[in-house]
Amino acid sequence: MRKTLAGVFAIAIAGLAACSGMDQPSTATNTPTTTSEAAMGMTRTSDVFGPGCAGVPQDGKGSLNGMAEDPVATAASNNPLLTKLVAAVKAANLADTLNSQQAITVFAPADPAFAELGDAKFQELAGNPAALTPILQYHVVPMRYDAKGLEAAKTVKTLAGQDVTIAGSGDNLTVNGAPVLCGNIPTKNATVFVIGKVLTP
Repeated sequence: MRKTLAGVFAIAIAGLAACSGMDQPSTATNTPTTTSEAAMGMTRTSDVFGPGCAGVPQDGKGSLNGMAEDPVATAASNNPLLTKLVAAVKAANLADTLNSQQAITVFAPADPAFAELGDAKFQELAGNPAALTPILQYHVVPMRYDAKGLEAAKTVKTLAGQDVTIAGSGDNLTVNGAPVLCGNIPTKNATVFVIGKVLTP
């Protein structure tokens, strides 16, 4: 299974690397930022929102301040909401690849989202890379957006080549109907939105 996951994630990240030069600025937040930060859709820890943020540690590497200092894979590895997602990335040995990207948006399913998917379904997908790869690519956008940028865009194109639809605002923001549990999480090279469902193309 390790080889299967590695192969699938390798394909997904290869698409990420190929698209990394396509980064465009997103709409900035209303909180004070520098001009360069605003141009890249970057957020501050004060921009973070959502009921799931209560599960993020208050201090240390897993805190919002700690995550903001690290690239996305390293930051996610310290987030207790994302242990299953991180385990898959580590199994594929792709943390360095994710960390090297310049500006991306990640819709990261929280651990309960994987539980809802079910072990049997996950095993089925893990055994079928052709089916799993577009699902993985559907969670990454090769541009960096904050919540305001997503709301303004209405739809954004993922690495799978398909759009996801953004609806609502603030604590009611959704991505293809999946609730944003904790949004605008800043990392060194990405903005992370922890969501309550695994997205499917």
